[in-house]
Amino acid sequence: MIVGILGVLQTALVQPYYRNSKIQSVQQVSNVITQDLLLNAADEKAVSDALQISVENSVCVQVYNDQDRLVYETDSLGSACAFHAPSKVSSDASLNVRNPKQLKTMLDEQTGSGSVLLTNTQTSQEMIIYGQTVHATLANYYIYVNSPLEPVDSIINFFSQQYFLYMGIVVVVASVVSLILSNTISRPIRAMQAQANKLASADYSASFEGGNYTETKDLATTLNGAAEKLGKINELRKDLIANVSHDIKTPLTSIKAYAEMIRDISGDNPEKRQQHLNVILSEADYMNHLVTDMSELAKLQSGNFILHPANFDIVEKINDLCDYNDAQVKEGGLTVIRDLPNELIVYADEVKITQVINNFFTNAIKHTPPGKTITLRAYRKEDEETARVEVIDEGEGISPEELPYIWDRYQKSSRSFSRSMTSTGLGLSIAKGILDAHHAKFGVISKVNEGSTFWFELQPPQEPEDMEEDNEEE
Repeated sequence: MIVGILGVLQTALVQPYYRNSKIQSVQQVSNVITQDLLLNAADEKAVSDALQISVENSVCVQVYNDQDRLVYETDSLGSACAFHAPSKVSSDASLNVRNPKQLKTMLDEQTGSGSVLLTNTQTSQEMIIYGQTVHATLANYYIYVNSPLEPVDSIINFFSQQYFLYMGIVVVVASVVSLILSNTISRPIRAMQAQANKLASADYSASFEGGNYTETKDLATTLNGAAEKLGKINELRKDLIANVSHDIKTPLTSIKAYAEMIRDISGDNPEKRQQHLNVILSEADYMNHLVTDMSELAKLQSGNFILHPANFDIVEKINDLCDYNDAQVKEGGLTVIRDLPNELIVYADEVKITQVINNFFTNAIKHTPPGKTITLRAYRKEDEETARVEVIDEGEGISPEELPYIWDRYQKSSRSFSRSMTSTGLGLSIAKGILDAHHAKFGVISKVNEGSTFWFELQPPQEPEDMEEDNEEE
């Protein structure tokens, strides 16, 4: 379309462009002849140059002196020259172009230089005669240059044919190149669309190829990452449904069984009835813990969780947890070492960080065999102001294959997934959510049959002004 529009404009503008160009060339011819032929004392070279420029610009030239005698003439128009065929031209001024006196009068009226438009009666083409008075050393001269102002029809036709031929070639070549380029670009996009349809149909085996372009390669990489994450999410969803169903079904089965036992067997036996009721209450408490943990985990992962950070002594909280879990420690035949300073102030949500430490500590108690040691350590890092808390056990450890996934909820591993009346299997996922909300560094170091070290780091204490700014941001 652009090439076609340019062709139409070019064809339409040929005549006005040619007209303006001719007027300028006529003036230029007159100036050159004046300079070389008259002012520089005409010699053979000047005559040759004047003749050459007349031919190049398709003009005819006549030069008269004060006595109206023709002193120089050159012609590259032949019979089309107005000076040779005055009967074939007409003008609004009824000018006789063969009469030097009338031409001189025209120049005098136009203060030494001017032009008059003529029409060739045979070709209907517009022509111009440009005149100029030259004041030489010994005499005055009058130069008249005649030229057509419109190109002949053959030139216009030739130009049009050539242009539209070139336009056709350009359109064909551009179309072929465009088809090749568009196919090269669109082929990987079509392939990715087909794979995206598979992904939309929950087929997570979809694989995306980006072709040869950086943008499509980046898009394919992003989509492959999305497909991989969706596949993992789907697996986690299946595991979640299966594990939650299992965790809910097991206590419900126990509750139903013991309720039937009370109804049919132990209803009249106070001791047995109390024992069975305790089991029912214990299973109900477990289900309540499960629902609470699931709700808290969902809140943490939704981003709608609000922290209440403040300065507090984390050593005090660790000591309180050790005292609180002392019965379980003694029951498991374990030794607890407290490698703690007298005081270690941190800036965090006191309740939630206490929950994280308790989770790490109870996990260590559960997975450390009798006679072994659990170490709780807290210290300020020397090269930084952050505080680091570590819970170190001598338990069975975690295999390298399972280690990256222990923070996933309901991850089935030999260590982290087991049902007990005190654990719902969501503790590490909740701890991860809390630490993520604090933007805290955390992790685990573990070797099979040697033990594990769960750790995290917290910000140093804040000044009151900084605490107020944090509260305003929240």
